[in-house]
Formats: sequence, structure tokens, C-alpha cells
Amino acid sequence: MSGPTVELAHHGDTLLGECPLWSVSEQVLYWIDIDQRRIHRLDPTTGIDEFRTTPGRPGSIALTSTPGRLLLCSEHEAVWFDWPSGIATPWLAIEEPGLNRFNDGRVDPAGHMVSGTMWPDTEALRRSGAIYRIHADGSTDTILSEVGIPNGTAFDAERGLMYFADTPTRIVLVADYDADTGQRSNVREFFNYGNLPGKPDGACLDAEGCYWSAAVYGWALLRITPNGVLDRTLELPVPKPSMPAFGGTNLSTLYITTIGDAGSTPSEPGRDGFTPGDLLSVDVGIQGRPEPVFGAP
Repeated sequence: MSGPTVELAHHGDTLLGECPLWSVSEQVLYWIDIDQRRIHRLDPTTGIDEFRTTPGRPGSIALTSTPGRLLLCSEHEAVWFDWPSGIATPWLAIEEPGLNRFNDGRVDPAGHMVSGTMWPDTEALRRSGAIYRIHADGSTDTILSEVGIPNGTAFDAERGLMYFADTPTRIVLVADYDADTGQRSNVREFFNYGNLPGKPDGACLDAEGCYWSAAVYGWALLRITPNGVLDRTLELPVPKPSMPAFGGTNLSTLYITTIGDAGSTPSEPGRDGFTPGDLLSVDVGIQGRPEPVFGAP
């Protein structure tokens, strides 16, 4: 494999790794395993990765102004999660229980949590999901409905943009986004996977405004410029990368969650000693951006 050296950040029994999130205040990486109902926390200084169990399947997490206190979008609701104690406290029921579950999400520049729901059986191809914007006061807005598999959510505060991908379409969309009102306008195609392998899963932005898309089933991360041009392909040693996030002291380490044997389709074996489900890290020579905190614009 050519390009930067991909390192093993954590090897474990992960089934469905997702939502890596770097805490600048704690200098640790939070990430989740949806199917095993776990929140992980990796301390890169010591190399120690711990996990806490959650009462439901976590889909996305957000930092708050209190270190170790997370907002968790899990199953059909938003939950407060206290890392030191491992206690999960239900907060908002957003959909009916037992139907959709939450998936991809992140905080927008105004401090709202934006997260989407989906039908748990991806092979059913149901478009029963929606994208919600959760306010600190407990109110919610629906940004988008009739969603299949919500992924790739990212915000560019400088350009006033929101990125989003409904994975089965293999297209990443971009829209002008008003973080104060949650209004999306001028929705347009940003990047089409076309003949490229894989589909768009989770994503993040770097300091230059480029969009890093996890090509699930495609063994790669794609770096796409703000103009929608494929700038770089980072080959990976596992087939199903699920989401990247910048972290480390200078936000210069790209962490990548991956999918193990989740669902009914087993993963192909990894290459070069890597295993599907591993948490990867790589220095791509570019810095990222700190993630916004829920409730704090």
C-alpha cells in the first residue's frame, strides 16, 4: 500500500465502530460500537482504551461543556451519559420506540446536535428515517424526512455549509445552512461516487475545508475539495471504514473507525495484519478542526 502509514490505534472485538470524537479538553478520543452497545474512550498517551456499556444501540455522540459528560443519540431518544459513573439518563424521546434507531450525527456551529435515524435492517431499503436538530432547551426540529441511511453529516462554519449523504444513493449532498435557524437551502450534489468502489459513510472536515469521506466497502478514505473534486485517496487495510475524525495534540492525527462482522454480511479479511473492526490512525500531514460542543455556539 502506498501513501501515509496506517497505524493500529486499538484492536478489539468491535462489530460496528462509529462516531470517533476528539475531546480537546480531555485529550482523549471517544468512539462507539453500535451493535455491542458500547462507548469507548482511548487515551493515546497511555494507549489504554476503556469502554462503558449503554442501555441501547448508540448511533452518535456529542461533547458537552462538562468533560466526561456526553450527549448520546441512542435508539429513538437522546440520553445524557456520564463517563466516570457509566450512568445513562434518558432525556428526550424523539421517535416512537422499537422502530428506527439513531445513526450518524454531529454538532453544528450553533451548538445544536444534528442526528439522523434509520430502519435497523439496512437490506430492507426503507426510507423511514429523518434528520433532527436537537436544541439545548430540549426542543427539536426536523430538517429532512424520508431518509434511508443517514451518514456523512459535517458542517463548514466558514462557508455556511452542511454536508450529508444517504448512503444507498452513493451521492454526497451539500446545502447552504443557517446554523441559527436550521434552514437548508440550495441543496445540490457535491460528490458522486460513480464508478469508485464503496459508498459514502461517515465524514469530517479538515482545516482547509476539505471533506474526508469513509468509503465503506471501498477500502479507502476520499479527500474531496470544497469544489467537489477528488483530491486524494487514502487506501486502508480493512474493507469497511465507517467514519474519520481528527484528533491528537495538534489535531493532526486522523482516527478511523471500521466495521467488523456486523449484520448479515461478514467482512472480508483485513490486509497486512489488520482486522475488520480495528480503530485506525494515520498522520495525513493536514490538521483538522475542533468539534463544536453541544449547547455552546
